Amino acid sequence: MTAELLRIEDLHAWYGESHILHGVNLTVHQGEVVTLLGRNGAGRTTTMRAIVGLTGARKGSIKINGTETVKLAPHRIAHLGVGYCPEERGIFASLTAEENLMLPPTIAPGGMSVDEIYEMFPNLKERASSPGTRLSGGEQQMLAVARILRTGARLLLLDEISEGLAPVIVQKLGEMILTLKAKGYTIVLVEQNFRFAAPLADRFYVMEHGTIVKQFAQAELTENMGMLQEYLGV
Repeated sequence: MTAELLRIEDLHAWYGESHILHGVNLTVHQGEVVTLLGRNGAGRTTTMRAIVGLTGARKGSIKINGTETVKLAPHRIAHLGVGYCPEERGIFASLTAEENLMLPPTIAPGGMSVDEIYEMFPNLKERASSPGTRLSGGEQQMLAVARILRTGARLLLLDEISEGLAPVIVQKLGEMILTLKAKGYTIVLVEQNFRFAAPLADRFYVMEHGTIVKQFAQAELTENMGMLQEYLGV
């Protein structure tokens, strides 16, 4: 087993007075793809946002490459090599695709060059001068992921990247995740689309009511399908 890149212990998180996470525990090893499964409202997105410091109060432990981050500001967490791709994508409509791509600062050495990104996402090269409003949903999603690859982040938090996209685009995003894994990236996925996530992940965590209720490895997927049916309705 490779070294731990992310360790979360007894994590609690709030939005205002709403207590959302109730003692989350999970680990992610270097080079793994890990998927958080659960119904809407289970706490998966809040877990991702808590990792990067975008919830309200946080209590517990979040270690990234051994560094305790639960009291760090979001920009300090990002500089540990963490990239977060939220469900809403956040493409700036008034900027071109390439201007959107170049917007985030470099946070760590070793980020992908623009040429490498265009090789991975040829659609973006073709649409480099198109304004954000002219990009399709799939192109916007590719751009949202591409932006964090350029920054040097090596731990990628990807929230519902297949949401609402055509099957051919979803397939391309799956290929992208496998390519990034082969390049040594570590990826945490939040996915409602179980069929998309199932073949990609090394390990799965199932969330309900703000806590982890089950974890299992890819090799144990078949024997856990009954449990997933109960928790997810898949």
